[in-house]
Amino acid sequence: ADSHVFDALYRAGKLELELVPQGNLAERIRAAGAGIGGFFTPTGYGTDLAKGKETREIDGRMYVFESPIHADFALIKAEQGDRWGNLTYRKTARNFGPIMAMAAKVSIASVHEVAELGSIDPEHVVTPGLFVQRIVQVPRTATGPAGFKAA
Repeated sequence: ADSHVFDALYRAGKLELELVPQGNLAERIRAAGAGIGGFFTPTGYGTDLAKGKETREIDGRMYVFESPIHADFALIKAEQGDRWGNLTYRKTARNFGPIMAMAAKVSIASVHEVAELGSIDPEHVVTPGLFVQRIVQVPRTATGPAGFKAA
């Protein structure tokens, strides 16, 4: 959806928005995947981002409690996967893909290559198949979005 669609839905009260620093976002997703009930962080203390959240002093420093972010579905982009869902990644796709797969009830991975079972070295598997329910092959194209040459 275009940003004007988001804006209209937000102003109509049909969509909620929460601003989250990127490090907190990653840790909240990771916490969900790890089964952790939340964590305290100094990031955001004393700002509007901390309004309405539990705060606590720990060793003389103030912290804000952040709760985990769970997902019903995660759409993961991976370089390679086998039919069991074991995944390898390329470049920045590794940043959020693995933790998002862990935090979701159902993870759907688009992969450029579907590997034969046993052909991915276990030392190269980043996301184990335990966290992936579906694999969809999406061949690499000569051009990416908006006609840019694919890397």
